Amino acid sequence: MSKLHIRKDDTVMVLAGQDKGKTGKVLKVLVKENRAIVEGVNMVSKSTKPSAKNPQGGIVKQEAAIHISNLSLIDPKSGKATRVRIEHEGKNVKRIAKKSGEEIK
Repeated sequence: MSKLHIRKDDTVMVLAGQDKGKTGKVLKVLVKENRAIVEGVNMVSKSTKPSAKNPQGGIVKQEAAIHISNLSLIDPKSGKATRVRIEHEGKNVKRIAKKSGEEIK
């Protein structure tokens, strides 16, 4: 299992695919599959049976996972996509934006 540069609640930009250029918040990171689910990106239609939560049933739009390699973090200063540098301070790990040098929270 590898370490990933993207975490839950990060703001990311899509670099490749049908949603190229879109930005969104990471809802979930699937570490074993190297994928993430991003809000409003890679929407798919899913057929659902009627249930207590959705008594009508029918077709529901929801986000599908997108590969981590197609995502880039947003620089907090400029608002553009940036790569990430990792700095270690003892046990603490900081993620630093390469473009501006700002720390990514």
